[in-house]
Amino acid sequence: MNELRFVRLGFGADSVDYQEAWDEQRRVHAARFADEAPDTCLLLEHPPVYTAGRRTAPEERPLDGTPVVDVDRGGKITWHGPGQLVGYPIQKLPRPVDVVAHLRRLEDAMIAVCAEFGVQTSRVEGRAGVWVLGDAKDTTEERSGLGGLSLDFDPRVNDSEFDPRLNGPEYAPSNAGQRREDRKICAMGIRVAKGVTMHGFALNVNPDTSNFDKIIPCGIRDAGVTSLSYELGREVTIDEVLPVAERHLRDVLENAALAPRVIEKAPEPEPDKATA
Repeated sequence: MNELRFVRLGFGADSVDYQEAWDEQRRVHAARFADEAPDTCLLLEHPPVYTAGRRTAPEERPLDGTPVVDVDRGGKITWHGPGQLVGYPIQKLPRPVDVVAHLRRLEDAMIAVCAEFGVQTSRVEGRAGVWVLGDAKDTTEERSGLGGLSLDFDPRVNDSEFDPRLNGPEYAPSNAGQRREDRKICAMGIRVAKGVTMHGFALNVNPDTSNFDKIIPCGIRDAGVTSLSYELGREVTIDEVLPVAERHLRDVLENAALAPRVIEKAPEPEPDKATA
């Protein structure tokens, strides 16, 4: 079992500025690398902020010039703010690091959290994070097109450059639930340096999801965002979710059978056979 320490950095009126939390991540990361601290999960809320991972394209940023913090995690652009439970697990993993396995563990924990509140969620092939699936979808179907219900005249079907920000609220990410499309309830973005993880997850508990309408969330144009409160039709608070999230994170991360990534070697060529 791998001991996991939880640190509640700040919520509500004590929400933690993104740069301050990033500095704390780096401090704990250095301590964990040096074996001066146990595996640690920082839990917090941020004041409103847009952050862009390394793969963010220029056209996915806010059209009105709203400031964006560029960060060293994977993934693309997202929003953090009140009503969102953010977690930064800082965990030492065996090398070579299996980044995908770490991501899957975080998804497992958040799927379990949502299930405990009565919201059925899933993974979506090729898309990180935790999703509420649209109508007439199942977890095995490959999602190369639109999630949920689509219409023949929907402009996103045949236009890869379609920008929902320029086409009214009917295409806004925050309205995906009304359209019964796939909608992300928990975003994921991680980084591993020196075998130790950083960054993590952002679970939408009761945020104002219209903040996502200024961007192309995670670079995905054909799906949207949601929250526990929206899906349940009642107000859910961070205080309700926090102990549940800690319990499931502890269960998944402490009990994980950590293993290095398997590197498949290319088969050696057969020796030339002598001919008579």
